Amino acid sequence: MTRFDKTPRAELGIAAAAGLLGAAGVALGAVAAHKVPTPAMASAAQMLMVHAVAVLAIAAWAVRSATAGGWWRAAARAMLLGVALFAGDIALRGFEVGSLFPMAAPIGGSLTIFAWVLVAVAAAVEWVRS
Repeated sequence: MTRFDKTPRAELGIAAAAGLLGAAGVALGAVAAHKVPTPAMASAAQMLMVHAVAVLAIAAWAVRSATAGGWWRAAARAMLLGVALFAGDIALRGFEVGSLFPMAAPIGGSLTIFAWVLVAVAAAVEWVRS
C-alpha cells in the first residue's frame, strides 16, 4: 500500500472546505451580478473562487509530499481562513449589515498573503529535501 492509495483525512477536510469556498464564491458572484452590483462584491466572489482552486491544488501537493506535507497543509489552512475572513467581511459590508469584526478584511488579506508565502516555503522545503 502506497501513500497514494488512501487520501489522508486532513486533506479531505481541506478539500471539502475548498468546495464550500468555491460554492460561496459562485453564489456571491450571482449576488454581485444581480442584486449588489459593486466592484467590491465582485472582487470578494472572485477571491473565493480563485482561492478555492488554489487550496485544492495545495491539498493535492500535501497528499503527494513525502517531505513537506505539514507545510502544504499549513498553507492550505491559512489560505482558507484568510480568504474567508477577507471575502466574508467585504461581502457583509456590501450587504450593508456591518462587518465580521474590526480589521477582519485586512487580517484576512494579510493571512492570505502569508499563505502564499507558506506555499513558497513548502515548495522550497520539498526541493531541498528531494
